[in-house]
Amino acid sequence: MGNLYIVATPIGNLQDISKRAIETLKAANAILCEDTRRTGILLKSLGIEFKKLVSYYEENEIQRIPQVISFLKEGGSIALVSDAGTPTISDPGFKLVRECIKEGIKVESIPGPSSVISALVVSGLPTDKFLFVGYPPAKPGHREKFYRSIESVSKILKQTVIMFEAPHKLLKTLEELKGIFGDMEIVIERELTKIHEELRREKISESIQHFKRIAPKGEFVILFHL
Repeated sequence: MGNLYIVATPIGNLQDISKRAIETLKAANAILCEDTRRTGILLKSLGIEFKKLVSYYEENEIQRIPQVISFLKEGGSIALVSDAGTPTISDPGFKLVRECIKEGIKVESIPGPSSVISALVVSGLPTDKFLFVGYPPAKPGHREKFYRSIESVSKILKQTVIMFEAPHKLLKTLEELKGIFGDMEIVIERELTKIHEELRREKISESIQHFKRIAPKGEFVILFHL
């Protein structure tokens, strides 16, 4: 019986990868990745020779799982990586992990970079309790329920809320947050650990004005405390 390794990779700065992650990627018989091209570039930069790269993303996850389970049962070792950061966090993978557990296959975490934790620790917001909610739903009706549920939980737990957003949806999300929670203090971080890393601590209205002047680029992490 082989092992499935959940391998965290850099979210921007290549120096953030661990020695253990490199050794695991070298030793794996195959690597599951969202984008084989991006992972190929990462491996080349790390000096890792050609590996069997298998595409594994949301649209083909269900199809891939039986093949992966079969390979693991035959004794192969597989590393799962995402495009950046820790796999399964708002990325495909948890269904595979669940199936491996059901089949008695060992799943091992090779920890490392996570944009959620990286954003939290430099935000200046309380870190003793936090709620990560991923990306807001796509449908308008679902989005309002999503925000209201955050509001209800936060009244009890008083935690820092962390969410992701894509650049083309950022302004819409900020407007919605302002409508639900008022003009509260917010922290917005983008391109963490990269050359153009940006961190803004301000009122939502100020963020809205800023991103109306300057088009949002990169992936965003939004944090606030209720």
